[in-house]
Amino acid sequence: MGALQISTDKGQLDIELIHRFLSTEAYWSRGIPRATVERAIAGSLCFGGYINGRMVSFARVVTDGATFGYLADVLVLPEHRGQGYAKALMAAVMAHPQLQGLRRFSLATSDAHGLYAGFGFAAPERPQTLMEKLDPDVYTREPFRP
Repeated sequence: MGALQISTDKGQLDIELIHRFLSTEAYWSRGIPRATVERAIAGSLCFGGYINGRMVSFARVVTDGATFGYLADVLVLPEHRGQGYAKALMAAVMAHPQLQGLRRFSLATSDAHGLYAGFGFAAPERPQTLMEKLDPDVYTREPFRP
């Protein structure tokens, strides 16, 4: 396993790689336009994971830095999975000073419950208090205007 270097410097992010993965491989964001990815990155605390300067993992947190955080778009490139990079990325996210003392830190996942449980995430204690407005087909309908 190569040493994973993690940075929150948005200038280092490989936006093309992130967009390609999110728009074609991620089940949660298939078809997402690049402009939407760029806006999401601009409004988030982002974490890039790099091996020898090449980006292999990414995560972003939407947060007010005081009370709430939402973890989104966690990815590890397929050829780098199974080497502990997701855990290393999550450890960096959880240790970030801006994310300490949050009252609520949430995420949504269909397939990585074990990873996130290892960092203290669990099913909502009171799911009846949570609501959402979900439009899973927003990126595939015409006309989409970000």
